[in-house]
This record gives sequence, C-alpha cells and structure tokens, in this order.
Amino acid sequence: MATSSASKLPALRGRVVVITRPAGTAAALARRARACGGVPLLLPGLSLRGTSNDAAMGAAMRAALGDDLLVFTSPAAVRFAAARTALRTRAVVLAVGQGTAQALRRHGVSAQAPSRQDSEGLLDLPAARELRGKRVALIGAPGGRGVLRERLAARGARLRELQVYRRVPPRLDRRHVEAVQALPRSARVLLSSAEALHNLVDLLPAPALARLRAAVAVVSSGRLAQAARGAGFMRIVQAESALAADLLAAAALR
Repeated sequence: MATSSASKLPALRGRVVVITRPAGTAAALARRARACGGVPLLLPGLSLRGTSNDAAMGAAMRAALGDDLLVFTSPAAVRFAAARTALRTRAVVLAVGQGTAQALRRHGVSAQAPSRQDSEGLLDLPAARELRGKRVALIGAPGGRGVLRERLAARGARLRELQVYRRVPPRLDRRHVEAVQALPRSARVLLSSAEALHNLVDLLPAPALARLRAAVAVVSSGRLAQAARGAGFMRIVQAESALAADLLAAAALR
C-alpha cells in the first residue's frame, strides 16, 4: 500500500538508508535522511554523463524550446538541458514525475506531472492525448522510455528526441561492497530507477547482493516494486513518489 508524506520529518531512529541515486546527486537526500535521524549509505546505481558536442546540443535545445510540447523524462534531463541553454519557452511542458516538475520549477518552468508518476501516467494527461501534427520534443537520455516514444509518435506527433545526457554503470569500490555486507536487516534501500537496480545486481558480489536483498526495498512506483521483486527483494514498501519526502516517509514505516 502506498504511503503519503508526513507534514513533519519522519523519524528514522538510527535506521540505515541506502541511497541508490546517481553518483554526485545524492547529497541533498543524504542530508534529509540525517535530519530524520537516519544513517545514509551512498550506493550509486548509475553515473550520469553529458553528451558530447555542447554547441550542437545547445542549438538543438533552443530549437526544441519553440515546439508545441516539451516532455522531460527525469530531473537529470532538466539539469543537463538547462546547462546547454536557458529553458525559456511558451510550449506546454510535461514532466514524467513530481521530481522532474520540481526541477523544472527551479528553472522557472511550470510543468504538468501525472499523479501516476510514470510514462503511462504522463500519456493520460490531456495535453498528451491529441498530438496530430504537433511538434513534440522528448528530452532525456538514450534507452528507456520506449513507451513514451512509441505512443507519442503513434498519436501523430512530429517527434524529435534530444538526448542531453547518458547513463552509465557506476564505479563501485571495496568501500561500497564492505558497507553493503555490513547492512542490518532493518536497512531501507531507496529505489527510484530500475536501471540503477539492475546495475547493482550485476556489479555487487554475491555475498553483498544477498545482504542488500535482505533489507527492505522502498520503491517509488508499482513498476519499481515489480523490478525489486524480480531482483530478489522479499520485503517491499511503495512510496507515493520518488520525491525525497515520500521516500523517507516510507522508509520510516515499521
């Protein structure tokens, strides 16, 4: 059953919280976990890299900002796009989830996001339903979001894709492995990316992976719950969203 974020900070009471967000992006979530009384453990499931040829991508982004509809697939898509050019647009802007919409607001862009925070939820938004002849820019990274690409095109969109960054497997060292092997069963593993989860399954040695699976997976969607079950987690809690407040509220549950 999904949980709703609390009006005050959830009490983690010394619980270890494993943060699997991409390398270099987890500091704010770690601070929030500490403020709730938790013990954050950074275990990146991804690394993010900007695409090459900044000048060409900047020109492509400026052209896309003149389209009818912009679709941002992640907070990272917002960050890397904004690094190329100011996100000034008159287009209707859609975000896959609340975290992406929040990132857009920080750049002065108002975006619509579905309550069901995934591709299917976005496709149910009124602005995404009738696209015949409309110019639509899908902004993200190579791979993933195939449902979005196919359905937008099938609805008649004049679709362009801007791959403003790419996802690569993280570099895990001995310290990461030793920290995972010491996890207590009460630890919570925050999961908001199936790709990050799959990378961890592939990269962790068997003893460390067994200890990770013995912890409680806190997932941001039903799709992630299914992925966590497939990866061997037996105890799973679903949060309302991938926002820090919702993930930590779910992590605080007994």
